[in-house]
This record gives sequence, C-alpha cells and structure tokens, in this order.
Amino acid sequence: MTVQIGDNAPNFKLPNQHGEEIELSALRGKPVVLAFYPLSFSPTCTDELCELRDEFQIFQDSNAALLGISVDSKFTQAAFSEAKGYQFDLLADFKPHGEVTKLYDAWLEEKGHGTRATYVIDAEGQVVAKFVTSPGEMRPLEDYKKALELVS
Repeated sequence: MTVQIGDNAPNFKLPNQHGEEIELSALRGKPVVLAFYPLSFSPTCTDELCELRDEFQIFQDSNAALLGISVDSKFTQAAFSEAKGYQFDLLADFKPHGEVTKLYDAWLEEKGHGTRATYVIDAEGQVVAKFVTSPGEMRPLEDYKKALELVS
C-alpha cells in the first residue's frame, strides 16, 4: 500500500514516550504531522528534531499535532524526549517492529528502520502533503511551513 496525497491517512495506535496510547483517529478535528525518523539519539535525527522543537511555534500556529515516530522503544523515546526537551509526542513503532512505518511507506528493509518521511494530515484525516528525504538528510523546515499552510 502506498499512501499518497489525497488518501485518507491509515489509522494506527502507538505508545508515546509516556506509555500513553496515541490513536491517529482520536486526533480528528485538528491537523496532524507525522514525522518518521530513523533512530533516536542519532546525530541527524537529533539535529532535525531539535530544529522542530526550536520552531515548534509553526505547529502551534496551525493548531497541528506533531508526532515523531521511530522504531525505538517507548523507554528510548522517553530518554530522548527528556534529554532534548521535546514538547511533542514521540511514538514507539517497536512492537511489532516498524509496523506503522511500513504502513506509511517509510520503511528501509536493508536498514531495519525507517527513513525520513513526513505526512501532513488535515482535520478530516486526509493526507494533504508528503515529503521524504534519505536517512542522512534533514528535511527542510521550509517544507513543513509550506505543508502547514495547506491546513491553516
């Protein structure tokens, strides 16, 4: 299954860094940004998520929920979030390994983890933007800003 712009975003439920179950469909009524990333604490992932933390106002201005998703456990996500002061949820796509990452076409089979894929979902649950970069390449903040204009 390939998730494309215009599709209804596939529903899922994953634990966040606090062990709380977050279900995508429960967030209907507000925009959601899914930011898949390879691995917590890796240099590029840390730089990228810290940039999103520092620019978090762009998500707040759009009333959008930002969800970071990797194949790390909720315990790793908790340590990463606490160490870096993230004010958004980090979801653990850990059991079964990478199931949601695979569902959203962000899986790198040869690596055993996800790539950098972003899906912006409107308040009705439709994908309105999608952008992907390789694991070692940060997604431009400008891409987030342009995509958020579609849901503001």
